Order: sequence, then C-alpha cells, then structure tokens
Amino acid sequence: MKDIKDIKRIYFLGIGGIGMSALARYFNSKGVVVSGYDKTETVLTKELVKEGVGVHFEDNIQFIDREADLVVYTPAIPKDHTELNYFLQNKYSVVKRSDVLGIITNSSFNICIAGTHGKTTTSTMVAHILRHSGYGCNAFLGGIAVNYNSNFWSSEKNVCVVEADEYDRSFLKLSPDVAIITAMDPDHLDIYGTAENVEQAFIDFSARIKSDGLLLSKYGLKRGNELKGTNHLTYHLNDEKADVYAADVRTNNGSYQFNIVTKNWQLNDVVLNMGGMHNIENMAAAIAVAHRLKIDDEKIKAAVSSFKGVKRRFEYIIKNEDQVFIDDYAHHPDELRALITGAKKMFSGMKCNVIFQPHLFSRTRDFADGFAGALNLADEVYLLPVYPARELPIEGVTSEMIAERMEKTKAACVTKEELMKILDDRKVYGDELKLLITAGAGDIDTLVEPIKRILTR
Repeated sequence: MKDIKDIKRIYFLGIGGIGMSALARYFNSKGVVVSGYDKTETVLTKELVKEGVGVHFEDNIQFIDREADLVVYTPAIPKDHTELNYFLQNKYSVVKRSDVLGIITNSSFNICIAGTHGKTTTSTMVAHILRHSGYGCNAFLGGIAVNYNSNFWSSEKNVCVVEADEYDRSFLKLSPDVAIITAMDPDHLDIYGTAENVEQAFIDFSARIKSDGLLLSKYGLKRGNELKGTNHLTYHLNDEKADVYAADVRTNNGSYQFNIVTKNWQLNDVVLNMGGMHNIENMAAAIAVAHRLKIDDEKIKAAVSSFKGVKRRFEYIIKNEDQVFIDDYAHHPDELRALITGAKKMFSGMKCNVIFQPHLFSRTRDFADGFAGALNLADEVYLLPVYPARELPIEGVTSEMIAERMEKTKAACVTKEELMKILDDRKVYGDELKLLITAGAGDIDTLVEPIKRILTR
C-alpha cells in the first residue's frame, strides 16, 4: 500500500457507509480525487456529491476510476461484486476500511470509543467537547453530529477521535492512547460465532492501548476484570462503586441536569439537552476524557449544554407538549430497551407507540426473545419486515418470530405501505399518536419525513 501522502486518487466500494463516508471526506479534505460505488442513493451520498465526490449506484466497471492509487472496500461488499473482482484481478492496491483508518491514526494521539452499543453517541460527544472547547481534534464518527451535520471533521491538532468498530474485528487495527468500552454484549454473531468470542475481541482491543494510556470501561461489564491496561477506570450512570458516575439527576422538559462525580473531582450542574438516561452515562465517559485532557471545567459544561445529539440517536423529530416523535438507530435488544425505557420515563403521561424494523436475519434469529422482551415495554408495536442488509434470507426467520414472542395485543406485522395507511387512518379518525418511536438500522429512516408529514398536517 502506498504512503497515505502519495495517494492522489482513491476509490471506495460502499462509499455511502457511515464509516466509509468519513474516510472519503478525510481524503477529499486533503485534495485527493475521491469517487466510489454504493448500491443505493441516500442523504449521505447526496451530501458527498455536493462536496465534490463522484458516486454511482450500478455495479459496473465502466464507472470505476481505473487510475485509482488505492481501492478501499467495506466487508459488507459481497465477494461476487463485479467491481471488487476487477480491482483484485488487475492487481490494484485493495484494502479494507479498517486498514486505512489504522494507517491514518498511526502517528496521532488517538481516543478510540468501542462497544456493541453506545459508541456512536459517546464518540460524537467526546469529539464535540474537544471541538467546541477549542482543544481541537480530527473526528471519524459512525453517525452524523447534528451540530455540524457531518461524521468527519479535521483539525491541525494531531488528535483523532475514532469510533472503533468491532464488526469484522476492525478495531484491532487501532492504537489507542485513550479508549472507552461502552458494552461487550453479544452481537455480530455471524462474524464471531459466540458471545465469548465477542468478549475476547474487546479484551484484545484493550490490550492495544498504549502503555501510558487510559481505559474507561462501563462498570459491571461481564469479564470487565479481564480488560487490559495499567490505568483502568470505570464509569456508570449512577453506581457509586464506579470511578466516574452521575449524581443528583434532574429532568426538565426533555433535558437533564446532573453532577459528575469522581474520587478527586466533581463537575456540578451539567446540562444535557437530549433524552435518554443512557445518554447521561455516555456523557459521563466523555466528560471523564475531557477532564483527563485538562480541558477547563466551564468549557466542558458549555460544550455539553450545546450538544445537539447525533442523527438517529434519540433524535427528536417532533417535540412539543402534545406530541413527541423520536427516531433512533437502535437495532440490538439492549439498545431498544434503553430507548423505550428512556422515552417512557421522559414522557410518562403519553402512550408509547413503536415502529421497529429488525436488521439482519441472523440478528433477528439470534435475539428474537430479547427483541420481544424490549418491545413489550411499549404500549403498541408495528413490526416491519426484516431489513436484509448484506444477508440472504434465512428460512423461517421473519418479523413474526418477534411478534409471536410478544403479548399478542401489542404487536402487528405490517409492510411499509400498510404502515403508512394505518398512520394516515389514525390521523384522520383522531386516534392521536402522542409518543411515537421509529427504530432500526435499515432503511426505516426513509419513512421519517413521510410520517412527520402525516403527524403534522
């Protein structure tokens, strides 16, 4: 592989992916000619085109950049992909996204946030505090920061905030100075096979922290005592046995005020203007990192209060006294449970309706019981068909697997078209949806604006 500084033209296979697009933006910011393929046009690919990146949506070698110095692909690209095989057969330099990210961050001070859930919000919180406070950082995020409408930004400061993705063991190519591990729950079992293998990967990730670095892990993680690192602190929402935790939490119209407590330091009256108690916990970890970097207390508080969240992470689409519509990326049972619990606690007087799109057949099969348990917390649930992403269908695995395990009066399996008709009818007949949540990692986000139009007309 060429030295990063010598790359003049780069081509991405799967350029619309959240991690891939951050890398595309990085190279674009350096004046490199960037182009690529993705299977569908999205809001993100449209943004890339606006920024001068060439993107096409047909697997066709007529559209590739034959002069590319480097070809980057995501593991989600199928092995029989025409363009991928052309590059491989013609001896182009072809590497995974994780290889490029590892090389980019090889000589920087790296803050790497890992976890089967919570990593996107936490990494965005850390990056925002560093940027807003003037400390500065380069950010490679797995979500769109609402404050900046981007998943990437650059800085002259040789510090990188990186979302460390466990999928395909990508995070084992990073070298953290500071690492956060938010969760080690079973996921991506199509890659890892067992929960124990998932946990071991996080233990291996912790071993990559530099000898004088810091590890922050959520208090109470299974096998958390096996994590490596000479300087290891724990954090938690409110457990006083953790090294960092929140205390005196107060709610006010969709916002929180709280104190962050450590053994030798306290930050009082922090204001977070986003919902979900789990986001207080995420922010506790981010604040601990900022304090470690010696950022001024008042600058930390100002940054936290100005944080507008991450697209599709407890994102308020509608929020007023009469109606709340939240959209979220939740695609794991624990994420779904935290989302529904947080919303019901924040808006306790409203009936909770959830529209959920399961993501991946294998995940639906492996966690059907967990999804059913989490969704049972809602008052009413609409289940969309499973979003296949990179997978082929698995016989017998459908959304009905989840519905069958739920209380029968709560769940209905519907197509997108049926859902929109139901929502339209409910609006017409005055059956108001006071608290509505859309959740999932597939293409359910394409329904957000149409649903919003129905609710607000």
